[in-house]
Amino acid sequence: MDARPFGSGICRYRNMETVYLNDKFVAADQAQVSVFDRGFLFGDSVYEVIPFYQGQGFRLDEHLARLEHSLRGIQISIARDWKAILTELVAKNGGGNLSVYLQISRGSSGQRSHAYDEQMQPTVFACCNPIRDIYDEGPDSIAGISAIVTADLRWHRCDIKATGLLPNILVMQQARQAGATEALMIRDGLLTEGASCNLFMVDKGVIYTPKRSSEILGGTTRELILELAAVNGIPTQEVDIDYDHLMNADEVWISSSTRAVVPVIKIDDQLIADGKKGPLWARMFELFTRYQRDLMQGGV
Repeated sequence: MDARPFGSGICRYRNMETVYLNDKFVAADQAQVSVFDRGFLFGDSVYEVIPFYQGQGFRLDEHLARLEHSLRGIQISIARDWKAILTELVAKNGGGNLSVYLQISRGSSGQRSHAYDEQMQPTVFACCNPIRDIYDEGPDSIAGISAIVTADLRWHRCDIKATGLLPNILVMQQARQAGATEALMIRDGLLTEGASCNLFMVDKGVIYTPKRSSEILGGTTRELILELAAVNGIPTQEVDIDYDHLMNADEVWISSSTRAVVPVIKIDDQLIADGKKGPLWARMFELFTRYQRDLMQGGV
């Protein structure tokens, strides 16, 4: 199999025809939301992206715990059997390997107003997209990517997974215009995370990642990588990382729910170390895919 950036192999031949909207499963082209919905007008909403492999949610409990954290953070109260809803949505879209996008907005009051009624009924929307699985692949199947470092212009509650992603969109477009795949963000001289991922670097056999705080999103894949490292005796540290530390690293990685763990071999047109995928990344990739295989076979 040719090496390729993770995510480039997303299947596009299958239409995801069924979505979930406000307690109903409906055809995607029939789903409608009010133009006064606060998610549309203000980005007053939160979301999760959850991978399902062979119809089974991957780290589903962790994703739903983060969803509850986000909902509490913006004071939306809603109770649903999310596991049952999302599992049924995946099944209605053919099962297999899919990512589920789940968004919850504060709802609509029929007018545009910054103030909101605390009794407003939230709008709940979910849809599916095909994703590539990696648990049957080796590290040679994954290509290293390039990135740029740019200013982090986001708000200071990045631990809330909110839909107001305009800063992320702008820096990702900046990365594309520079011929890069990802944008790594820096605030007050310290790296925070990527536009759509968490950040890791390796120096002398130690895995470093920025401290978890309100400035970064606590990624479920990030936490899994730290767990796998601990179980397998790989030292890790959550620390402040500045630009010079990053650029002189032995290895740099990114992680996300739909891309797993991906090596970064070039930043700002400078090769990281020798410009090749590093040995500790290859080990982590194998640990990660083994965890996935065990999960699919009921062993985790």
